[in-house]
Amino acid sequence: MSRSSFADRFTAYVGIPPMHYLGRWRLQLAARLLETRSVSVGQAAAAVGYQSEAAFNRAFKRAVGQAPGAWRRGRERRPD
Repeated sequence: MSRSSFADRFTAYVGIPPMHYLGRWRLQLAARLLETRSVSVGQAAAAVGYQSEAAFNRAFKRAVGQAPGAWRRGRERRPD
């Protein structure tokens, strides 16, 4: 199957293009890692495939609305 055929079928079934899905998935994994206090923002970024912590910070803020550190601090204050 060609790349474009795959992308078209994936988008038809999932509702978003494959690269958007992958980006969201990576950021969800990073958010789970950030809930663990022993994992730094840089470690979470590297674990999900970002080579640059700055790029990870921008992507996380664009998707979540807050920088990873601020998001983590907000989660620490919230009772589960």
